[in-house]
Amino acid sequence: MSRRASAARYARALFDVAIQESDPNAAERDLAGFADLVQRNQDLTRTFANPVVSATAKRAVVQQLLDQSPPAATPVAKLLLLLASRGRLELVPDILDTYRERLMEHRQVIEAEVTTAAPLPPERISELQERLAKITGRTVTMTTRIDRGIIGGVVTRIGSTVYDGSVATQLAKVREKLSER
Repeated sequence: MSRRASAARYARALFDVAIQESDPNAAERDLAGFADLVQRNQDLTRTFANPVVSATAKRAVVQQLLDQSPPAATPVAKLLLLLASRGRLELVPDILDTYRERLMEHRQVIEAEVTTAAPLPPERISELQERLAKITGRTVTMTTRIDRGIIGGVVTRIGSTVYDGSVATQLAKVREKLSER
């Protein structure tokens, strides 16, 4: 089974348990905190990635970290100890990514990436966000970026769907139609 598929299974299980037994937002926060701690500490990263370090030793390190930090949501603590026992702590960042996707789906939130040729004023961003929310029926979180190459207009990406209203694309379509004649 691929790393991503394994992480997805763990994330799905964690999410299901967090929904039933605790707060899924707290579980996300605790899992993110652990992932961040490991990423920032090179000694932890090396220890968890080292195949010479036994699963028992890794589990003891995780238990010590859990004991020293604010109490983690029970499902997260159990998952981290299980991953340590199985030598799978390297999956935590992928589990976190997948868990966040499931949490956003549960909250009915989607991410949109909006690209424009020039910065948009805040009121235009709010208006666009409201329109996207109306179209999708979900809450929209937006990131904006500037790409002068689109000349003008807006390109919006929501998941794998792209709404391309850029001047560059319109010009390419006109060029294509003219070349057909």
